[in-house]
Amino acid sequence: MGRWRASLAIATIAKILNQKSNPNILPFFPKSRIQLSNFRPFSGASSSAVQYVDVHHEQPHQQDSDDYRSSYLDEDEDENIGKIPIKAYFLSTSIDLKSMQAENLRNFVIPTSRSTNSIALRFCDPQPMMPGMEARGISNDSQYMIVFHYGSIVLFNVADDKVETHLQLVRRYASGLLPEMRKDDYTVKENPQMEKDMEGGMDCVVVKDLDIDSIRTISSVLGQSIALDYFVSQVDGMVEEFTHINRGMERTGTFTLDRKKLFQLVGKANSNLADVILKVGLFDRSEIAWRDAKYAQIYEYLREEYEVTQRFGNLNFKLKFVEHNIHFLQEVLQNRRSNLLEWVIVVLLSISNAVTAYEMFFDSGAAAVVM
Repeated sequence: MGRWRASLAIATIAKILNQKSNPNILPFFPKSRIQLSNFRPFSGASSSAVQYVDVHHEQPHQQDSDDYRSSYLDEDEDENIGKIPIKAYFLSTSIDLKSMQAENLRNFVIPTSRSTNSIALRFCDPQPMMPGMEARGISNDSQYMIVFHYGSIVLFNVADDKVETHLQLVRRYASGLLPEMRKDDYTVKENPQMEKDMEGGMDCVVVKDLDIDSIRTISSVLGQSIALDYFVSQVDGMVEEFTHINRGMERTGTFTLDRKKLFQLVGKANSNLADVILKVGLFDRSEIAWRDAKYAQIYEYLREEYEVTQRFGNLNFKLKFVEHNIHFLQEVLQNRRSNLLEWVIVVLLSISNAVTAYEMFFDSGAAAVVM
């Protein structure tokens, strides 16, 4: 083994002298080298003969990785160009649109249809939320707020820190404010180079031309969807209450529910169904969509995306369950009332018979005394 160590020492000295004569060659033990534990136990080389790899030879691979990462980020930025965030809220059961329009005329957008269930307001932000956005139908600094009379608000291109300002404006004209506001997010992207008028994407819709009618069409579906969520939650609460009553009846064989509470549940169920159909207009055809096929495509796609018809079907099924329970409990309460009346009649007849018997007995006693 001594010969191997001597030869290794000579090779090391020669390599050091070589590096001194050529400054471009790295030192023998540079910090940037990686030590590999690639030992061969039964080889002729000593265990101290450690193999090294210079990481500078891996620089082209590192550069390729950086280029790939850069190109990936560029593609992601290109994908985000033209995307506009949408925020939908449901905060009350009614909004006075006439007063709101009269007091915000400078922001009011003239409607293109005869629909009176919503108004559109336009605001300008000197610092646009998305500098890379290049929407053709609306300017980069434009913010739109679509307000519906049944309590929904849809915001286009509004930054998170500006949302509360817009909602506070709506609250001034709202009645029946909810204790917990509902929210939903969506995205629309404008792509003027596409051949179709619109196409669906992952949590977004891509349109060829984003104009005010497109904004109104998208808002109508999102506003109905977020309102439907609220009414479904209300009906779910009634279903849970009746489920609790039924479980109590299963355990005890009776229930404790007065007529006033039952009538309140009847009124709540009927008003929810009426609000969904009449106020929200879930099955009313959009005039803008009826007038132009490209808006009809957006309208139908979003209704399918948000499963509006299916969700209303589920709501209607739950309301039928509530209605069935209400009829059953009404019959039980009516029977209780009938039984009570029957007992009252029995008691009154008993009292009447007792009085009659007493009078007969008294009259017979008096007649005996006279005789």
